[in-house]
Amino acid sequence: MTERQKDRPWLMRTYAGHSTAEASNELYRRNLAKGQTGLSVAFDLPTQTGYDPDHILARGEVGRVGVPVSHLGDMRRLFQDIPLEQMNTSMTINATAMWLLALYQVVAEEQGADITKLQGTTQNDIVKEYLSRGTHVFPPGPSLRLTTDMIAYTVSHIPKWNPINICSYHLQEAGATPVQEIAYAMSTAIAVLDAVRDSGQVPQERMGDVVARISFFVNAGVRFVEEMCKMRAFGRIWDKVTRERYGIENPKQRRFRYGVQVNSLGLTEAQPENNVQRIVLEMLAVTLSKDARARAVQLPAWNEALGLPRPWDQQWSLRIQQVLAHESDLLEYEDIFEGSHVIEAKVSQLVEDSLAEIDRIQEMGGAMAAVESGYLKSQLVSSHAERRGRIESGQEKIVGVNIFETTEPNPLTADLDTAIQTVDPAVEAQVVEAIGRWRDTRYQPPFNHPRPCKALERLKEAAKGTGNLMQATLECARAGVTTGEWTSALREVFGEFRAPTGVSSAPIAVPVEAGSALAEVRTKVDATARDLGTGKLRFLVGKPGLDGHSNGAEQIAVRARDAGFEVVYQGIRLTPEQIVDAALAEDVHAVGLSILSGSHAQLVPDVLERLRVAGATDIPVIAGGIIPNGDAEELRAAGVAAVFTPKDFDITGIIGRIVDEIRKANKLDPLEVPA
Repeated sequence: MTERQKDRPWLMRTYAGHSTAEASNELYRRNLAKGQTGLSVAFDLPTQTGYDPDHILARGEVGRVGVPVSHLGDMRRLFQDIPLEQMNTSMTINATAMWLLALYQVVAEEQGADITKLQGTTQNDIVKEYLSRGTHVFPPGPSLRLTTDMIAYTVSHIPKWNPINICSYHLQEAGATPVQEIAYAMSTAIAVLDAVRDSGQVPQERMGDVVARISFFVNAGVRFVEEMCKMRAFGRIWDKVTRERYGIENPKQRRFRYGVQVNSLGLTEAQPENNVQRIVLEMLAVTLSKDARARAVQLPAWNEALGLPRPWDQQWSLRIQQVLAHESDLLEYEDIFEGSHVIEAKVSQLVEDSLAEIDRIQEMGGAMAAVESGYLKSQLVSSHAERRGRIESGQEKIVGVNIFETTEPNPLTADLDTAIQTVDPAVEAQVVEAIGRWRDTRYQPPFNHPRPCKALERLKEAAKGTGNLMQATLECARAGVTTGEWTSALREVFGEFRAPTGVSSAPIAVPVEAGSALAEVRTKVDATARDLGTGKLRFLVGKPGLDGHSNGAEQIAVRARDAGFEVVYQGIRLTPEQIVDAALAEDVHAVGLSILSGSHAQLVPDVLERLRVAGATDIPVIAGGIIPNGDAEELRAAGVAAVFTPKDFDITGIIGRIVDEIRKANKLDPLEVPA
């Protein structure tokens, strides 16, 4: 056999960042020394949603799920002693993407870098924020303008940068089928490319350069044959759309470029060691097929359903990639699926179904119109509800959850408090103090920034007009403006946006059949409403803080609705005060709080205290999310009626427990519902 040259491995990243810029800088330098080949920056929720760390909504969220970057000083410290000209940096940032790119560029300039050589990606896909992650700030129109301006700017000034990373990843996390994942991501790409083409900022002959810089961020679930076929289908559709709709002749520019984070939705809290083999299978889906191989891969850690992974857990995930790339013979062959009639049939079917759904969305006026009408969101909520129904009925099997549940004691999680990384609560106070110091001293030595108010006024003027916003944003970065100030200036001009929740319009996913578990719960709901002398039990589902991962809250809300509750769900990003005000105004019988970002320790007791002060102690409060055992005990001690975590997959059972807690709080006898 003739020796053929091995393919180069994909970029290997770990998604990282926490606590402070200094702590994250240390983590990055350690990861680079271990053989990681790119940086992937996780920002905390205040940074993602455009708030400074001392804003009321930032409470309990600072440094939790990523690093806080509030101004140029933070960005300098984040990349200290890391030469940006030699890096490939991915930044998971959307609503505030232009701002973070401006800060990154200014730090690179201060390092003496040639900015035309900067390489990396800003995620910058706002559509999926409306649908699944919830870190949107502005309405769809202005959001699309920010994206368009960034793309036009980078094509001219930072030509190696990927200004947008269209994310189907989060769509799958929100329940999307492979067809929905392809169709919604492609519809977003079409909306963005149409906007760039129609903005007049990029001449037609440069559209090929724009298309060449569009990258995708894709999910791979455990059904790895289907997932691998999905990647091939993605490539085919992208080639067709860019050639036919935008007239891109150069096949290199039409190439489907994508990075992957494999599925976190399927990671389980029960028997979490099984997540390792899930992660390996999911990685194979995006690496086995040479013609549809990812350009960059980052893997979650085995303990992500338990809490924040430690450096050792992240290292394990990196080693999974390195073993495949360097020990196996994967990179020595051409595409091993070429000519398979099974694969070809599956890919063709996915292409056909996805194109039909893309056409449906175009008929509605495109992705932005389908966001505003609520169509896309209600479709995802419905798909997710169907998936949950399949798991609960046992039709979809998950090892350790609904089959093979018996287990030996797990040495990896024997001490749960050390099996995950925890963020020191004192960090928030330090960061809050530091931003106060920055605001007071930014125009003094050694920084000598110009006064920020002029730069902010120029930004607002630019936003009221039609010009590109990037230059005004760079000026703000150089003037020491903070993340909250930049966003606040644009909020004044653009307004804010609350995305449709998709809950009220989602069709019933689990039918109420006689004798079923849901029918029994429905009987309990009706009986309790009668006992309390009310037409319907009312249940408020609230998401305090900045965590926008609303899947769990939506699924609880939909099932409670199907069980006969009147559900009050106002979406994401509410203060404890707003939640309690709504609970009192709607005269609800229970409050459910959903938080996945770790801010439960501060925000849940605040809701309890406000209900106590209002004299509403007969309203039980239920908490759900990624809540470590120790924290769950503290919440129960503080007065929370029940705590649910990802291991509690039986949603109908959860709704039944909520009815029990309502009866207990109202001193009603427990109900015995005949089986």
